[in-house]
Amino acid sequence: MKTPIVTPAAGAAYHSGVDDVETRAYAKVTRRLVPFLMLCYLGAYLDRVNVGFAKLQMLSDLQWSDTVYGLGAGVFFIGYFLFEVPSNMILHRFGARRWLARIMITWAMISASFAFVSSPTMFYVLRFLLGVAEAGFAPGVILYITYWFPSARRAKVMGLFFMAIPLASIVGAPLSGWIMEAFAGVQGLRGWQWLFALEAIPSLILGVTILFYLDDSIAGAKWLSPEEKAVLQRNIATENDGKVAHQTIRDFLADRRLWLLTGIYFCIVMGQYGLTFWLPTIVRNAGATGLWEVGMLAAIPYGVALVCLPLVGRNSDRTRARRLHCGVPMLAAAAALFALPFTDGIGTALALLSVAAAGALCGTSQFWALPTAFLGGMTAAAGIATINCIANLAGFFSPSLVGWLNDFTGKQGAGLMLTSGMLLLGACLVVLLPKQAVDR
Repeated sequence: MKTPIVTPAAGAAYHSGVDDVETRAYAKVTRRLVPFLMLCYLGAYLDRVNVGFAKLQMLSDLQWSDTVYGLGAGVFFIGYFLFEVPSNMILHRFGARRWLARIMITWAMISASFAFVSSPTMFYVLRFLLGVAEAGFAPGVILYITYWFPSARRAKVMGLFFMAIPLASIVGAPLSGWIMEAFAGVQGLRGWQWLFALEAIPSLILGVTILFYLDDSIAGAKWLSPEEKAVLQRNIATENDGKVAHQTIRDFLADRRLWLLTGIYFCIVMGQYGLTFWLPTIVRNAGATGLWEVGMLAAIPYGVALVCLPLVGRNSDRTRARRLHCGVPMLAAAAALFALPFTDGIGTALALLSVAAAGALCGTSQFWALPTAFLGGMTAAAGIATINCIANLAGFFSPSLVGWLNDFTGKQGAGLMLTSGMLLLGACLVVLLPKQAVDR
């Protein structure tokens, strides 16, 4: 039997056809999944951090201190820590669709319950339960993205997905301010009570929608053609062949790269939540008056971050310099937060907060291109969840320590210095990652 002769022109045409199918397939997947997952994460983040706006009324109404608020804001991450790894393992075994829907519906119901909080103990318990309910959502979505996109295309997708965080603040900040002013006194409830009740509704609706919209895998996506499925499955299979899959728990725990990555992300989360939970207060102390004005001005830094996230992600995929695109934004955020206590005026404060927000969020999105570059299979599920759950303990320490430092020193700057120092430390740790493992 003669071997068929493929001319250069024919070979070029063949590869062109494959490239066309691949380009079309990834465009379809991006349009189908990324906006919807962004919307879900927007709801998650809004319900997680709207306590920062509720604080502006709730503390005076209930006669609480910054320390009580900081502890309550942070205890969310204890529940998150305890249940995140089991949650991601369940998702990997039984599929994303039903498990992500369960997560969203549960946390929406708990978030709405904050409208009836009346004591610090009740506040702490509900924040803990909210962390339990939401555990696994963010790492679950990150793992889900690895089922569809290879590492060469993932940084851009991560950048798009994490745009939900600034979007939550751009939408949520003015919306929260408007709800708290417009609904104050309606049905005998305070504005902050309506804030919790109304902002839980989108998550509830999205949780139900997941059951009908998401597919667990490429094979189950009826909206892809057989050729498109084949190309996507081939790319994922090829990449998984070169990834680490630990055979035992001991091997998993002995991988020093996982613990280095955990330390880096711990520092990122310290910076991110140190900014998120206190930004409305910083804006008000800088000279903003009225909840509506605070809400509008607090949205500006996240608008800057919204522009930067896709640009940094696209450039990271183009250059494959993953460490650089994670570390440099963290350094910029650290410098901005360090300078903030030494400035006066709302304009300067907003400029520095914009650099800080863009740097912290770009660092967050680009970090997840690092572990997903070399972890595969059940190791990826466990690794992503382990890194995220341990590092998110920083979400407990950050608001708690910032609140305590602010009360202890009587100055807002002490907490900002702590946040700045942690981001600087994280950026230094990024340099220690092996280039050949992550820069690809």
